Amino acid sequence: MTVESTAARKPRRSAAGKTGTTGSKAAGTRRATAKKPTDAQPELVQLLTPEGKRVRNAETAAYDPFVADITADELRGLYRDMVLTRRFDAEATSLQRQGELGLWASLLGQEAAQIGSGRATREDDYVFPTYREHGVAWCRGVDPTNLLGMFRGVNNGGWDPNSNNFHLYTIVIGSQTLHATGYAMGVAKDGADSAVVAYFGDGASSQGDVAEAFTFSAVYNAPVVFFCQNNQWAISEPTEKQTRVPLYQRAQGFGFPGVRVDGNDVLGCLAVTKWALERARRGEGPTLVEAYTYRMGAHTTSDDPTRYRHDDERVAWEAKDPIARLRSYLESETDTNEGFFAELEAESEALGRRVREVVRAMPDPDHFAIFENAYADGHALVDEERAQFAAYQASFADVDEEEGK
Repeated sequence: MTVESTAARKPRRSAAGKTGTTGSKAAGTRRATAKKPTDAQPELVQLLTPEGKRVRNAETAAYDPFVADITADELRGLYRDMVLTRRFDAEATSLQRQGELGLWASLLGQEAAQIGSGRATREDDYVFPTYREHGVAWCRGVDPTNLLGMFRGVNNGGWDPNSNNFHLYTIVIGSQTLHATGYAMGVAKDGADSAVVAYFGDGASSQGDVAEAFTFSAVYNAPVVFFCQNNQWAISEPTEKQTRVPLYQRAQGFGFPGVRVDGNDVLGCLAVTKWALERARRGEGPTLVEAYTYRMGAHTTSDDPTRYRHDDERVAWEAKDPIARLRSYLESETDTNEGFFAELEAESEALGRRVREVVRAMPDPDHFAIFENAYADGHALVDEERAQFAAYQASFADVDEEEGK
């Protein structure tokens, strides 16, 4: 079901603005209103239900044309993208648990949002990711093993951003939205018809950088799509602690459209992102897309989600699994046979083996690199810290030697 552009919505009159309310009663009303989240949840753009049924009605009419000609082979391609991305992600998580990576940010459950939006982009579009867009990187042609060097600590990003128009991962929360906006403003000045996509999460939506990016993009009519993956949790902070209105409605205050799409529906994400990108190419400015999805795993491998959320929440979202719903559609509405799924399983296992081999062949991180280039001419305090760290590292060698004896 579709959501109308928030730019076209009329503001509602607040309860505190009513006449005849004075004194402490007015203050009490304001407090009650401030504590109460929006009751009515907005409708989703959804083209494929959790049961794998295609939705076609008047409410999806604005987005249906963007996937109307999709073929069975293209649907299988989307399915393959999601399966291989999930397999890569699972392997990276295992490698971190084995000590081969220092950290990993899993995308488990967000495959449809990333593959759908990633496949909507053109080759000449430019993408600014966070640190979790492994599926978008796959769509942009970045070798997945190149994503792992940073998480192993051997480089700051293992690919040339200009080779794939896919920027390096950004750890600083929300800053990439400003980078994307500035780049999009440059694209407009160059007269190109390409567009820019900035990815961020629901937690990042509270960052000042994101608000600044919204302001600049709206005022300068920048050809940028802000793609927010609302996975319900900003580490341990739920979305209701981030905002009192649905995230997509924030676009209204900046003067451009906002749309909420079922983030577990790969067709919906593909169609809505194509729609938003076409708006940008026509010179109609930015769009905020909120992909309503769920982080099935931990925020990163250093996080324990069992400390702040219940298992029944995850179980409810497992029923909306993006891969399972597309498989149901392929099996019921196309000529896809079991041979396709068997071949894909074998390809998936081969990818896992390759990822393991590449990571284990990477060099160990340089433990002393952190002390280099802090100051141009060196610094006494840094030298002291380096010596302390060297002594600490040497203590492990003494233990190893004793154990060897």
